[in-house]
Amino acid sequence: MIFKYDVLVIGGGHAGCEAAAAAANMGAKTCLITMDMNKIGQMSCNPAVGGIAKGQIVREIDALGGQMGIVTDKTAIQFRMLNIGKGPAVWSPRAQCDRGKFIWEWRTILDHTDNLDIWQDQADELLVENGEAIGVRTIWGAEFFAKSIIVTAGTFLNGLMHVGRKMVEGGRCAEPAVHNFTESITRWGISSARMKTGTPVRIDKRSVHFEDMEEQPGDSDFHQFSYMGKHRVLKQLPCWTCYTNNKVHEILKSGLADSPLYNGQIQSTGPRYCPSIETKLVTFPDKNQHPLFLEPEGEDTNEMYLNGFSSSMPMEIQLKALHEIPALRDAKIYRPGYAIEYDYFDPTQLKHSLESKIIKGLFFAGQVNGTTGYEEAGGQGTVAGINAALHCVGDKTFEMQRDESYIGVLIDDLTTKGVDEPYRMFTSRAEYRILLRQDDADARLTEKAYELGIAKRDRYDWWMEKKEGIEKIIDFCANYPIKKDEINPKLEALGTTPLRAGCKLIDLVARPHLNLQNLSEIIPDLKAAMDAPSNRKEEIAEAAEIKMKYKGYIEREKLIADKMHRLENIKIKGRFKYSELHEISTEGRQKLERIDPETLAQASRIPGVSPSDINVMLVLLGR
Repeated sequence: MIFKYDVLVIGGGHAGCEAAAAAANMGAKTCLITMDMNKIGQMSCNPAVGGIAKGQIVREIDALGGQMGIVTDKTAIQFRMLNIGKGPAVWSPRAQCDRGKFIWEWRTILDHTDNLDIWQDQADELLVENGEAIGVRTIWGAEFFAKSIIVTAGTFLNGLMHVGRKMVEGGRCAEPAVHNFTESITRWGISSARMKTGTPVRIDKRSVHFEDMEEQPGDSDFHQFSYMGKHRVLKQLPCWTCYTNNKVHEILKSGLADSPLYNGQIQSTGPRYCPSIETKLVTFPDKNQHPLFLEPEGEDTNEMYLNGFSSSMPMEIQLKALHEIPALRDAKIYRPGYAIEYDYFDPTQLKHSLESKIIKGLFFAGQVNGTTGYEEAGGQGTVAGINAALHCVGDKTFEMQRDESYIGVLIDDLTTKGVDEPYRMFTSRAEYRILLRQDDADARLTEKAYELGIAKRDRYDWWMEKKEGIEKIIDFCANYPIKKDEINPKLEALGTTPLRAGCKLIDLVARPHLNLQNLSEIIPDLKAAMDAPSNRKEEIAEAAEIKMKYKGYIEREKLIADKMHRLENIKIKGRFKYSELHEISTEGRQKLERIDPETLAQASRIPGVSPSDINVMLVLLGR
């Protein structure tokens, strides 16, 4: 059987779902090939979306017209805004989701997406002709031909799971590994390597002594992930915290000889920022306790996720150690934690569009690029889907800058620096954090997405309404006069310094102890201005306040970003034979030749390329 499409997406995880939806919404005839239609968008590890910097990525996916934020809001059973005690540059939304409902919400969205078909099968061979990807052959012998192919295979490529000394092939617990497909890609000159990740034990909540744990409720305010739709649809549930202890550590240490991480069984690199419990013991030998977070898996299930207890130790060791935690002394488990090794491909062999530099029309997104996390996968999938659709109709590409989005930072880091461990996004990876806040993703991206055709009219109209609402509040504050004699008693009551002279309301908003909420309680006209929007008043007020309060910082960071854009605008691809540039360091020449950067700015971010190397190129370019 032969099928013809514009875009093929291989794998129905978080990258694949976003890629398929994006390509189809842009008008490309798309087919998503997945091994199990009932596990589309499966949350293989923690059923949670967002977190530090990750939440910003989900906001960006949403602003671009993607689906992860919408699915999360519809299936969230707890929402929290992290870092709320710090500056807004690092506020990060996070939601615990109902694992089963998350899958079916994604399935429903894809089932109702025009231009999108789903085929349940396993990719076996990439078809390449004249240096261009032309299709895929499946294990059942079906052949799919397309102009663009996106590989989003997650942990399934030659996946190998570990529990103690036991090894079982698979891409996820109880799901088969994919053989041959990696080899059908690498034979064309694309390099692959191995990485490792893991997941914790799952616990039956009926066996937990919650009286020995600390309850951690969610937020009940207006925040949500998507700019569209309702939030807090499902019953909101608490998470719970407890700690390991010395007895737990002794038991785990007794099993280290059988730990695949330490007996030579696993050679690949695991995620630094999500270490297994045994790695924590070895890395931090002086710590006598580690925090654990018991989190619900859904509204109607007894299954709970023990965050902080990722492990590949023998299952009897895992269970014995758990029973030494007071709250888990009678714990029953559904399955032990396990580790998994899988293939990934060198992301420095990709363009910023996520198209391969080696095989035309072939795109990669998600864990196959050496990343970890649903959010990182979804962001890449969105960009790959957009570019795969664009590739079908011309040479135009969609690429984001580092001052434009966390997704832009992510892709630039992958394609410029490469990976030697699973890549996870943090706010610290972005040099323009003040410009990349969670509150302004729509301001940065929605109009651009609408022009591309991926963001639809309803999303665009909502952003324009919000934009107008923000501007009206800022304009009101900038022009509203404050008389010191009238306001000073009220300011003193709020615990802030009285005015020496009159000012505009915007000057009061800039003060650390004042905000629109407490000012609106003493200035009725401000309250009226904040109540004026008919939709999402709190969201609009928050965005306006941040823009006013941090105006100086935002403008300063924009100036810095603009200076860097000068280097971004200097195209160098194809202009140098790096091997012949003896004025540049040997390491610099080797790295530049291997990565072949598009711009001078990208070249400056390559590890091993020094500022003096950049200056040499500037001189040679006559700058």
